[in-house]
This record gives sequence, structure tokens and C-alpha cells, in this order.
Amino acid sequence: MADVPNLLAVTATPRRVRVRFADGTEGEFSAIWLLDNRPCDRDSHSGQRLIDVSDLPADPTVRTACADGESVMVEWADGSSSSYAGSWLYSQCRAAALERPELQPRRWLEGAGMDGRTEFAWATLAALKSSDAHRLAWLTRLSVDGIAFLSNVPCTEGAIIEAVAHIGRVAETNYGLLFDVRSVGRPENLAYSDLGLGLHTDNPYREPVPGFQALHVVVSSPDGGESLLADGFALAEHLRVTDPEAFHCLATTPVPFLYRSADAELYSEKPLIRLDARGQVAAVHYNSRSIAPLRMPPGDVEAFYKAYRCFAGLLRDPRFQLRMKLGDGDLMIFDNQRTLHGRTAFSSARHPRHLQGCYLTRDSVLSEAALLRRGIA
Repeated sequence: MADVPNLLAVTATPRRVRVRFADGTEGEFSAIWLLDNRPCDRDSHSGQRLIDVSDLPADPTVRTACADGESVMVEWADGSSSSYAGSWLYSQCRAAALERPELQPRRWLEGAGMDGRTEFAWATLAALKSSDAHRLAWLTRLSVDGIAFLSNVPCTEGAIIEAVAHIGRVAETNYGLLFDVRSVGRPENLAYSDLGLGLHTDNPYREPVPGFQALHVVVSSPDGGESLLADGFALAEHLRVTDPEAFHCLATTPVPFLYRSADAELYSEKPLIRLDARGQVAAVHYNSRSIAPLRMPPGDVEAFYKAYRCFAGLLRDPRFQLRMKLGDGDLMIFDNQRTLHGRTAFSSARHPRHLQGCYLTRDSVLSEAALLRRGIA
């Protein structure tokens, strides 16, 4: 880590080691945590741990700890010692969000009052490819805002695959590596029709649910087909504040999602609002077209539908919808477990509209940003 402040002080008790750096950063580390993270117990090439927690003493004791140049030396009660780089300890003191901005999303609730062309990350495909720093800034905004845009992507079939190669890894589904969004007769999915689509997330019936989705405008429609977008995290938190009972119901009720076609039978159960271990909103799964009949007592069904209708009302409120008209060569990519998307109706008989889309794995997109951040730091 570059520019790590000098170690000013190291103090210890039998159960804790405290460090303080010149910039005021302080940290306190327990003995068991330090013992579990000894550098000597890591593989020198992979960095993976060589021991299991059961190999550690249940109650390790620190005898002394002191600064040793740019490191901290810890002597244990059994006579062994461990050295920890000051730069590494400093990184552990810092908030995780400083290293991983995606852990601090920028929520945007009232999308109707926002300008999608200026308030989100936009870049030409050429600019994205030209600079690691530019690509990192764009990817960071994608993870923080849940959506970002590219322009000047060639209006040719398959161009989306080359474009997203600079963003993450494509996940193949029963639709293939990419799929065409255009009107067809007797569609197996209503996305392949002229109908307007309400706000939703894609494929909640899959395990895992696609992490990110990209949509590339090959041929736009001058009449209709506008994109509708909303921040599911912001809407879920708004529901938590305005109707805590409804929020709790949607966060704790397992909902069955089902998709059937000639070549696929996909089923999964998950709540409409998923919380992480800290109780924060981690995902929104909303797709009214794919919810299968609930199997639960009538009283529970009625409570769920009351909460479900409440959330659906928020999604239909124009105040919370960002409305955008994407043109030929524009590409948007969004977090499919956060950003809800939809569209207005159009007439393919008058103006053939053609988008191509694909899904990207969540870990590959976040890894791409982390690797760039590590290389630039």
C-alpha cells in the first residue's frame, strides 16, 4: 500500500494489540485474530491459509508487542513470535468501503427528477478501452449507482459481446450467450413482444440470479420503447421507513418463481427483498410475470399480498421512475439484483426495434474493478 503513515505507538494486553499511525488511524486486534492471520501460516504463492481454526489454541495470550521498523512484532506466551507488516495492519484499520466502494451504494429514489445523461456514468466504448483509470472510474460508478452507460458501440449484431469483455464475464443461459430483444409471434417471454413492460428484475427463477445485465441498442424505435429504470435498494428502504410491516413481510416470505419454455424448466424460491447478515438490503427480486402460485395458509397469503401491492404501488409511481430514450449504439448495463428496468410500448410494424442483451456474472464485474484498483494503487 502506497503512502502508509508511520507507526507511532504499539501497546498490548494479554488479549489485545493496539496500533496507532501518524495520520491518527487506530486499530485494536484480538489475540486469536492475530494468531489466525500469522504470515507464516499462509502459502507464499497463493496467500491461502495453511491451518484450520481447530489448529489454534482456544485462548492465546500476548506477552509483548512492539514496533519493529515498519512492522509490529508480537511475542506470544508460548515463546513463539509473529511479525505483521505495518502496511497490512493499516489496511485492516481502514473502512472496507474505502477499498470497495460497491459496499456503499449511492441510492437514488426519485428517478423522475434525474437526468440519466448527466447523473450516471457515460463513456464511449473507445474511451473505456483506452485507459485503466477511466475504466476503473466507470466500473466504480456502475457498482455504486447500480447502472452505467456506453455510447458509440457498433450497431452490429454481436458487438455487445466485444464491448462487455472489458466489464466482466458473460454468463450463458438457455437463451445463449446473448439474446435478441425484438417482437416475434407467440413469444415465450413477453420481452419479445411490442408490449410495455413494468419495472422488474430478470430471471429470479434462476440459481444464481444473473448479477448484471447489458442491453445494446442495435436499432431504436422513434415511437415508444423508452427505458424505465428505478433503484430497488432505494425503494426497499423507502418501504422500510413508510411501512415497516410490509417491508418485514417481503423480506421474510419465500416466493416461488417459475419459468417454463420448450427447452427450460426453472424454479427458485426467494424473498422479494433479500437482506444481508447486517440487515441491509442486498437484493431485490421483483418479476410479477414469473411468480408461481404461493403455497401457504390463507392468512399468510393475504398478508403477503397486502405488502406485495404496497411495493408494486411504489414501482408504478412515476416519481420513482427514471425515463430515458436510448439511441442507436447506446449500451446500458445495470445491477440485475438492484436496478429494476422496464419499457414503454412500441409498434414493431411501423418501426422494427432491436436490442441485444446478455448477462454478466456479479463476481467477474466486481473482480475487474478490484484488479484495476489494485494495479493503479
